Amino acid sequence: MQKRKLGRSNLEVSAIGFGCMGLNFSYGHALDKADAIALVREAVGLGVTFFDTAEVYGPWTNEEIVGEALRPFRDQVVIATKFGFNIVDGKMAGTNSRPEQIRAVADGSLKRLGIEQIDLFYQHRVDPNVPIEDVAGTVKELIAQGKVKHFGLSEPGAQTVRRAHAVQPITALQNEYSLWTRGPETNGILEACEELGIGLVAYSPLGKGFLTGAMNKDTKLGENDFRKILPRFTPEALEKNQALVDLLKRIGAEKKASPAQIALAWLLAQKPWIVPIPGTTKLGRLKENLGAADVELTAGDLAEIQRTAAAIHVEGERYPEQLLATVGR
Repeated sequence: MQKRKLGRSNLEVSAIGFGCMGLNFSYGHALDKADAIALVREAVGLGVTFFDTAEVYGPWTNEEIVGEALRPFRDQVVIATKFGFNIVDGKMAGTNSRPEQIRAVADGSLKRLGIEQIDLFYQHRVDPNVPIEDVAGTVKELIAQGKVKHFGLSEPGAQTVRRAHAVQPITALQNEYSLWTRGPETNGILEACEELGIGLVAYSPLGKGFLTGAMNKDTKLGENDFRKILPRFTPEALEKNQALVDLLKRIGAEKKASPAQIALAWLLAQKPWIVPIPGTTKLGRLKENLGAADVELTAGDLAEIQRTAAAIHVEGERYPEQLLATVGR
């Protein structure tokens, strides 16, 4: 597996990481613990060195799975986790990035993961009630104490990035980025990353499964699948957005690659400091995703994708209104 450095930091990770959320959270088809651990260990064997989890996934249980799975490989891998949500009765209840909460989450995550230092600690969502300077300052203290190595933000606004970076240098931003979610290109995030030397970790790089080509307007989502509340996953939106999948299939046929591999290869080709973290519960899909690192898109391929995608109107917001309000702050 090829390696990439996140921005100008010395944090080197596999070119494609593993988003662990879906192992037991959000998609309505959780693996049992033994199978989840086995899959994460298969990923290590296939060259993945970058694993992403969060306190709120479960909550808490995802970190426990990831920690147990990676314990034999601790010196070979980079583990990212997140703080920033208030958890009440096992559910997200708004944001909470007060300094005492950040410190408590760090200690809890260290214990659940069974590690002595968090490699990359993200603020999961910007808390409008806590100045970002206080957040960055608290993580700076945790770094000085040896509990955290690197600081990150997820879904911030570009100005927030600059304010935080002035207090504690940011190693990575984690934002949704894919062929059907291209906000980082227009909201100043890619520009800020380039300017400040920050890496971009692209979550949902396969459009929460849509860009794999495995879904269509007749797809039935389970009652516990969080995609049921997303505007882009209505039957009408899935049907209209199929044009993006058709584009990926066409390019893939020429390259002998799957739509998912083309989608990931496109992301890798955007910047050398972008690292996608697709998730999966299936070994076959894991191998398929990692194969994207070997797919070469020419300048002509990229121009064709850009030209065709630009003419496709993506139907539906990526989140409902209340969740959209939590990003870009």
